[in-house]
Amino acid sequence: MSNVKNYTEQGGEKTVIGGTLEVTPTGKLSFDGAEVRPADAQGDSTAADVVSLVADFNALLAKLKAAGLMNAD
Repeated sequence: MSNVKNYTEQGGEKTVIGGTLEVTPTGKLSFDGAEVRPADAQGDSTAADVVSLVADFNALLAKLKAAGLMNAD
């Protein structure tokens, strides 16, 4: 039994992170070949009607897709 928090299982098929995974400014995180990065900030919605709320929501979806956090249609 080991007390190591971060390890790769024998064969390299699975890596367990029980501590902190830090990606430095020069590092990158990829998923299925696409870079994943923090999404741009989305301000709180102040929508007063459904049309405005849909616009705010669609702006959020676009930012998530651009960051690679959601697959594009």
